[in-house]
Amino acid sequence: MSTGQALVEATTRLAIVSDTPRLDAELLMAHALGCSRDTMLLSRLDQPAPPAFDALLARRLAHEPVAYITGTRAFWTIDLDVGPGVLIPRADSETLIEAAVAHFEGRVPATILDLGTGPGTLLLAALSEWPEARGLGVDASEDALGYAQANGEQIAPGRSEFLLGDWAEGIDARFDLVLCNPPYVEADAVLDAQVARYEPGSALYAGAEGLDDYRRIAPQLPGLVAPGGVAILEIGHTQRAAVSALLEAEGASIACRHDLGGRPRALIATYG
Repeated sequence: MSTGQALVEATTRLAIVSDTPRLDAELLMAHALGCSRDTMLLSRLDQPAPPAFDALLARRLAHEPVAYITGTRAFWTIDLDVGPGVLIPRADSETLIEAAVAHFEGRVPATILDLGTGPGTLLLAALSEWPEARGLGVDASEDALGYAQANGEQIAPGRSEFLLGDWAEGIDARFDLVLCNPPYVEADAVLDAQVARYEPGSALYAGAEGLDDYRRIAPQLPGLVAPGGVAILEIGHTQRAAVSALLEAEGASIACRHDLGGRPRALIATYG
């Protein structure tokens, strides 16, 4: 069977587990071939399908995320190494980077803090946008920090630092830009199998209302944001009012940016 024929067959099979079966099939096939997706589509479709593809397809049919199978995930303008124990970057989170770029309007946030950095997602995307900036990523997961440090060495060597920590506890510096994508899923929420079975619950769930971590983070932010700076937090699309109230109680003025689906996704908090 040719690579092109195998992709057609795999797309049909993956439709039962994925909303993007063709894309999944192409990413897995390119990984099996050891080339980029573009190279595969332009020049490899008539070649025999690689034997390794069947095993990769079986893993995806068992709901394992494509990013865990291939070990990488594209986000903003960068590619991040990811794996088990790490929250997979989502396209919706790019809304926070868009909000930061709009806020600074050509200025450079010299110092950046990413709370709950995971594999370095938001920090390294921001550092790729502003090559003059430096930043710190904090996470409570040693697994996540291992990926973050490796990604930092590839994407922003010498400009990124990563720290094991409990949100902003023990941090006494101020930053021009504070980014945060905390857990915000309600404890009884039913998630897709590829998320619930594989991704770390500690990076997803945050109490009965999904607000537990926001309640801890909101009081910390006024002491973290430098004059003229901003904090930008990701929210679940139903949480705008509740999280805004928590931030406003700590003196923040709030704006909101919507994701590509038109849902509230990023709260932009300024102080003073």
